Amino acid sequence: MSLLDRLLALVKRMKPGGGTVERTVKSAAWLMSQNVVGRALQLGLLAVLARLVGPAELGLVGIAMLTLSATQNLTTIGLNKALIQKKEQNVDSHLNTTWMLEIGRGVLIAGVLFAIAPLVGGWFFEEPRAVRLIQAIGLSPLLLGFRNPGIVYFQKNLDFHKQFAYKIGGDTSQFVVGVGYALIEPTAWAFVFGFLAADVAKLTLSYAIHDYRPFPSFDFEIAKELIDYGKWLTASSILYFLYIQGDDAFIGWLLTPTALAYYQYTYRFSNAPATELSQVLTSVMFPAYSKLQSDTEELGAAFSKTLRFTALISFPASIGIAAIAPDFVMTVFGEDWMPAVPAMQVLAFYGLMRALAKTVGPVWHALGRPDYITKLSALRVALIAVFIYPMTNAYGIVGTALTVTGIFVFPMLPLDMYIMSNSIDMPMREIYYEFVYPMIASVPMGLTVWYLAGISPFSSLVNLLLLIPTGAVIYGALVLALEFATQWTVTDNFEMIYRKLAS
Repeated sequence: MSLLDRLLALVKRMKPGGGTVERTVKSAAWLMSQNVVGRALQLGLLAVLARLVGPAELGLVGIAMLTLSATQNLTTIGLNKALIQKKEQNVDSHLNTTWMLEIGRGVLIAGVLFAIAPLVGGWFFEEPRAVRLIQAIGLSPLLLGFRNPGIVYFQKNLDFHKQFAYKIGGDTSQFVVGVGYALIEPTAWAFVFGFLAADVAKLTLSYAIHDYRPFPSFDFEIAKELIDYGKWLTASSILYFLYIQGDDAFIGWLLTPTALAYYQYTYRFSNAPATELSQVLTSVMFPAYSKLQSDTEELGAAFSKTLRFTALISFPASIGIAAIAPDFVMTVFGEDWMPAVPAMQVLAFYGLMRALAKTVGPVWHALGRPDYITKLSALRVALIAVFIYPMTNAYGIVGTALTVTGIFVFPMLPLDMYIMSNSIDMPMREIYYEFVYPMIASVPMGLTVWYLAGISPFSSLVNLLLLIPTGAVIYGALVLALEFATQWTVTDNFEMIYRKLAS
């Protein structure tokens, strides 16, 4: 039996069953597993490249990825979200048109990147070595444009066991090819070849795992319907790039590729736990919320459970990362990366803010109000534009980190929660109440870990091996103490929406 046959047989055995509630909970478990394994592979690759390739070369990769991300976000039309949001379970009639639109988008992006690469790499960033990297990275959307459009059912039907196989297959290919190339030729091309290998694997797996077979046909009415839903998503996507990666582009332009590598790497690693959690919740809860869009009470209950679970995990993860950042950077990246530590500590709190804010998006999408995200994103971009230059010019990448984090603390997160309060008729105090206990348990844990790291006589590696489990034990003990001393029930946090989704 071939490796592919074994993978397909495993996927069939992993299929979750039961009703909507059971499928939602099982799907969350599968998606969490996918993100843990996938993120481990991706971060493992980045850690290996940090050691073998170095920050200067990886800064060139950052320029190429920024250019790709910009063109992708400029052309996002939210086709899959439109299909998931539809109440009809069967959307086969829309898939051929979706496929043609995605192919057209892929061809467009690849052509644009090939044409503008000399301008972006040679003129804007003043790094001619990035030109070929940008053109090679442009093959990615072209490959993904030909994917089987039937993969939308992985999310729509909560078939995340299939999504797991699809995503991890790509991540594994990226890790193997990227590390293998870096061991032979430690340059920026190691990342590029690994990145493209992941896309080839996903293209293949999309047809192997799902039995839908697209045919070249196009329905203008269907295209209009899909694009009409996605018009706000397009604007949101553009603004998302500006506030998520606009700071990266600004650093690459104002400072150096090395500074860009410092910022991007500390961002990815400091935000990893919170980002992965929010990605799981967004992917699972959007289709689940869509089924509850006509029941405000049930929708509010499900949101409350989701927010509670997010806070329970994100607070200790972010505060813990800030406490162990020096030992982590020295152990994983090496001494050349130590200037990035202060930025990483600030961005750890940015990850916390992102995770909490991510809980509102799926609800607004389910309610048919993606315009909320667009309008708030526009405000956020405007605020970043005002403060990023003076802060970065004065304090380097730490100033950039302080800018994006401070704007999230106020006014963006309070605004998110205020609008959510009005959307689901939930008092603001009930929303903020979900933050109280996780914060009470996390702050003493973080301070203790930070103090122990400061007085430890051991190496950075030993410190990591000792402090991470120590922090987990302290947080767990404080959570249990709060469980016994107050009305806060930890079991409720882990049940999440299991009962509240039942109608």
